[in-house]
Amino acid sequence: MNIFVKLGNDIVRLWNEYAGLYLSGVWNTISLAVLCTAVGCLIGLLCGVLNTIPYTKNDNIFKRILLRAICILNQIYVEVFRGTPMILQAVVIYYGLPYFTNYALRFSNVWVCAFVVVSVNTGAYMAESVRGGIISIDPGQTEGAKAIGMTHWQTMTSVILPQALRNILPQIGNNLIINIKDTSVMSIIGFTEFFAIHKSVAGTTYQYFPSAAIEMVGYLSMTLIASFLLRLWEKKMDGASSYELVQVDPLTMTAGTYSHPDKGSPFDEQSKEFKTANELKRERRERKLQELRYGRTKGDR
Repeated sequence: MNIFVKLGNDIVRLWNEYAGLYLSGVWNTISLAVLCTAVGCLIGLLCGVLNTIPYTKNDNIFKRILLRAICILNQIYVEVFRGTPMILQAVVIYYGLPYFTNYALRFSNVWVCAFVVVSVNTGAYMAESVRGGIISIDPGQTEGAKAIGMTHWQTMTSVILPQALRNILPQIGNNLIINIKDTSVMSIIGFTEFFAIHKSVAGTTYQYFPSAAIEMVGYLSMTLIASFLLRLWEKKMDGASSYELVQVDPLTMTAGTYSHPDKGSPFDEQSKEFKTANELKRERRERKLQELRYGRTKGDR
């Protein structure tokens, strides 16, 4: 029991002394993860649209060669960035560019380098997610869009992608949560995110576990909040859970369907099917009174 009391005291002491550093690391982590996830989604959408551009043997040879080359380059991009660790990608881009260009090309800002690495890595994963989302849409919708004269770009932006976005929304949320955690590897190039602050504080105070406990609570809080906000977004896209079916079709009158006038209006035909039970009883009673008073009519004999 005493060990937990000691742990709590150490955590409180670290937080009181280094709260500003921890919060700055949280801000850097969240801002980098959100921006890179958004840009990665755009890269994935672009790759998905380019991969689905149709071409046939009857098309221009230059068009076929260009589209084929785009597909090959896209596949290489996805396999390379999806098949290598993000930490090595950061090392290659940040340290490799100056090495191969004799320092002609290099990142002067660590934040920009981290943004490029995480965005490109996220785009590689999102490209496959978008491709799967597009494939999940019924092909009949694409055929219907082409039947009314829509181009491939119009079909994608107006018909397919809005539906595919809802299907891949859970994967977007997964990528955001992954980026919140995986931005910790950017500390290898000197980016001061949440985990880099932990290493700095732990190296200064030698309180490794209390600082790690603060990190655990911080990362868990960020991911839980992200999951909650994404579920709200999903519910908003799904719309209301309860709705009313339309009972009247405004096109039925143009199709020749007869609509009976409202009861009691000047155009009411007073047909039996629209009369109440009391009205029918009253008419029968009046008819019997007439028969008793005047006898049956000629037509009733």
